[in-house]
Amino acid sequence: MQVKDTKRLDIHTKLRILITISFVVRLFIAATVNLGNDEVYYRLYALYPDWSYFDHPLMVAWVIRLFSLNLLFQSELFLRLGSVVIGSINLWLVFLIGKTLKDERTGWYAALLYTASVYAFVIMGVFILPDTPQGLFWLLSLRMFLKALPAEPGKGSSNKQMLLFGLFTGLGIISKYTSVFLWLGAGLYVLLFNRKRLLSKTLYLSVLITAVVSLPILIWNMENNFISFTFHTARVDVAGYRININTFFREIAGEFFYNNPVNFILILIAVAGFLKGKKFIDKEKGRIILSAGIPVIVVFIIFSLFRATLPHWTAPGYTTLIFIAAAYLSEIQPEKAKIWTNVAVGLLALVITVGYIQIKTGFINLNGEETAITKTGSNDPSLDLYGFDLAGEKFAAVVKQDSTKGLMQGETIVIGTKWFPLANYDYYAAYPLGMKALATGPLQDIHEYARINRLRGGFHTGMNAYYLTDTRYFRPPGRQIRSCFEKELRTDTIPVYRNDKIAKYLFVYRFENLTKIPSVPEK
Repeated sequence: MQVKDTKRLDIHTKLRILITISFVVRLFIAATVNLGNDEVYYRLYALYPDWSYFDHPLMVAWVIRLFSLNLLFQSELFLRLGSVVIGSINLWLVFLIGKTLKDERTGWYAALLYTASVYAFVIMGVFILPDTPQGLFWLLSLRMFLKALPAEPGKGSSNKQMLLFGLFTGLGIISKYTSVFLWLGAGLYVLLFNRKRLLSKTLYLSVLITAVVSLPILIWNMENNFISFTFHTARVDVAGYRININTFFREIAGEFFYNNPVNFILILIAVAGFLKGKKFIDKEKGRIILSAGIPVIVVFIIFSLFRATLPHWTAPGYTTLIFIAAAYLSEIQPEKAKIWTNVAVGLLALVITVGYIQIKTGFINLNGEETAITKTGSNDPSLDLYGFDLAGEKFAAVVKQDSTKGLMQGETIVIGTKWFPLANYDYYAAYPLGMKALATGPLQDIHEYARINRLRGGFHTGMNAYYLTDTRYFRPPGRQIRSCFEKELRTDTIPVYRNDKIAKYLFVYRFENLTKIPSVPEK
C-alpha cells in the first residue's frame, strides 16, 4: 500500500510540473505573438455580443469577455488568456479521463500525448478560437460518457452523469457545431452495445437538455434566414463534385501533423490492436472511445475526397483517440512507452521553437527569389502572426502626418472588402486611433461585418477612408470602393521590417469625400 501511494504521488507531482511548464510556455507565446486572422475577428464577437454569429456560435465571445474582464484589457495576452487557462484545465481533465479509463499511468501518458498535440497545445491552448471552449466541453462530455453509458440506467450516479453529458454536449455545440458528433457517438454506442439505454427516460431528457442549451443558435438563425447553417452546409456540400485525391491527401497530411506524427501512429497501432482483440483496455470503455472519436474523423475524411477541408475539423476525434493510445502505452514496457512519449513531446518542442523563431526572425526564406514588390512575403504563413502591430504604428504616423498637412479632414474610417485582413487592421490600426472600421461587399466576403457596420453607424456621405493592404495578401481597392469617393489621393508604401530585413510592405490608400454609399448586405 505504501509503494502504491508513493507512485500515485509521483505521478501527480509530474502532472503538476507538466501543467505548470505548459502554462508558462503557452502564456509566453500568447503574450508575444500577434493575433492571427481568426483571432482578431473573434474579438469582434466579444465586442458586439449576440445569440450567435455568421461563422460560429457564441461561446468564444463569452470566453474572451470573461478573461479580458469584459474587454477592459484588450492586449494579445488577455484576449488569449482563456485559451491558456482552459488548456491547463484540459490537461487535468485528460489525466482524470485516462484514470477513469484504466489507471493513473494511463492518465499520465494521455496527458503527455495531449501536450504533444500541436492542435491541443497551440491551436486550442494558445490561440483564442471556438476550438478552445469546445475542447473543454468535449472532454467534460467524454468523461460523463465513460461514466454513464456502460452502466445500468438508474444504477449509482449514471442518471446524473447522463444528464451532465447532455449539458456539457450542449455547451460544446454552442462553442462549435462539430460537438454534435458527441451525440452521434453516443447514439452509435447505445444502438450497437447498450440498447437498454433506449428504455431510459434519462437518455431522452439528456437530449432535451442539449437541445435547450443549443437554442441560442436556432433563435439567431431563425432571425437571420438560417445563414450560418447555409454557410457551413455549403462548405461540405459534395453534390456535383468529383473525387479529388489532392484534397484527400492534404487532409490526411494535415491530420498527421496537427495531431503530432507520433500520436497519429500510436493511435493507428492502438485502434488496430483493440479491434484485433488485444486486451490492453476494458472492452466497453474501448468501444466508448471509438464511438466518440471515430465518427467526426470518418465524416470529414469522406468530405475531403470531394472538397477541401481543414484538418482541425477532425481534431476532437483524434483528441479522443489519444486515450486508447495511452492505454496501449500503459501495457508495453515502461522504457518503450517513455521513448514514444519523449519523442512526441520533443517533436512538439521542436515545432514550437522553430515556429516561434520563424515568426520573430523569418530565418527560413519561404519566398524564394521575389521580383514584384506586391509579392513580398506572400508565401510566408508566419507573417500571419507578425508585423500587424508594427504596421499599425506606422499607419498611426501616416495619419498624424496627414492631419498636420490638412489632409483627410473630418470623419475618417478604415474601409475593407474582406473580413480578413480588415479585422487585423481593425484591431492593430483603427482601434488604437479610435477609428471605425467598416466593410463593403457581399456577405460571403465580409461575414459578421454586415452586422458590425450597422452597429458602428454605417456609411454616410462626406466620410474619408483609408484602405490598407499588405503584400502577404495584396488586394488593391477595386471599383466598388473607388467609385464611391470624390477623390483618391496618393498611396503610401511602407516597409515592415523583421530581423533588419523587409518582411512585407503595407500600402495605405487614401479616399476623400464619400459621395455614394457602398454596397452592404441588408442583413
